[in-house]
Amino acid sequence: MRLLPLLAAAIAIAGTSPALAQDRPYCPERPGIDTPACTMAKGRVSVETSIADWTRDDQSGAREDNVLVGDTLVRVGVSDTIEARLGFTPFGRDRTRDGAAVESAYRVGDVSLGMKANLRDPDGSGLAIAVLPFVSLPVGRRPIGDGDWGGGMLLPVTYEISDSVSVDLTPEVDAAVDDDGHGRHVAFSTAAGLAFKLGKALTAMGEVQALRDDDPGGATTQAVAAASLAWLATDDLQFDLFGAVGLTHDTPDARLYAGIARRF
Repeated sequence: MRLLPLLAAAIAIAGTSPALAQDRPYCPERPGIDTPACTMAKGRVSVETSIADWTRDDQSGAREDNVLVGDTLVRVGVSDTIEARLGFTPFGRDRTRDGAAVESAYRVGDVSLGMKANLRDPDGSGLAIAVLPFVSLPVGRRPIGDGDWGGGMLLPVTYEISDSVSVDLTPEVDAAVDDDGHGRHVAFSTAAGLAFKLGKALTAMGEVQALRDDDPGGATTQAVAAASLAWLATDDLQFDLFGAVGLTHDTPDARLYAGIARRF
């Protein structure tokens, strides 16, 4: 919980002393599955929001549609290589249709706290490596919230092959919340992607991800293929589109979202 006063202090610094920030290219984490290894420069703040995020999952004659609105990540540079992070979901709707029966739930989501520490090349150039521990707090209720606290660790790696092509790799291990909302179990995943700069402002990315979730109610293996497009409208403003399809029976069938990222 010490991240909260640290985050508040960093935002205050960013608002009153912009000259402290290094001149570093903007590196939003949106869009995509991978997490880039770059961090925000000291004194800079990035607000990254999904305008709408829709997921559909068809299982055994039932269909579940999940929509998140305003899902937001705030990243604050607290040093040249470390950023504090706060994520929250202000609103979500989950709708399940099983035959003639339809159930809908409208909820607030959970809050996540984390810190990304860059170990090499914090601006994301060359070979960049970082560690990202996080914890999720059960502020919301199921099915939008998890119902209990969870946590995990990511190891983002970014490698620039050339000025126009880069590779991202993001292994992750989690203490994921059990499906019944009580207790935790081990889950792990790996995502990999290629990003292509299509000019100065446009970037396209293709990604794949494999996930293993050892929930005590039933272990699942998921696989995802995704494509995304990001347009850097100005040095501090980005718009994005993302689409993904599930490759196994246990994976949600489709996901689409659009969002915006702004640096201050």
